[in-house]
Amino acid sequence: MRSIAFPLLVGSLAGLLAAGPASPQSRAPAQGRSTVQRMTCAETMDLVKREGAVVLGAAAGQPERFVRDRSFCEMSEIAELRFVPTRDNPQCPIGYRCREPGFDDWNWD
Repeated sequence: MRSIAFPLLVGSLAGLLAAGPASPQSRAPAQGRSTVQRMTCAETMDLVKREGAVVLGAAAGQPERFVRDRSFCEMSEIAELRFVPTRDNPQCPIGYRCREPGFDDWNWD
């Protein structure tokens, strides 16, 4: 019996390790739209809303992940509203950024 159970156990563990944790996938920016400065505020907000989670070049062209709502964040993360400059709006509320909460984020009163 041991000779049958051991290969089954090893095969099951290998399958679990290969699968890895489930996480939402982020879509890479479309060709020619690599930065939010090239898009209008409405286009950028619509893209995030439609896709749910996207990676776009924001400040100084650095890629950043933007999400539609907290459901695209990990369980331990909070969603923080992000304002980024777009072609027509210097403070466009593009969507949210997932981040781990800091000590100051908790209401200790």
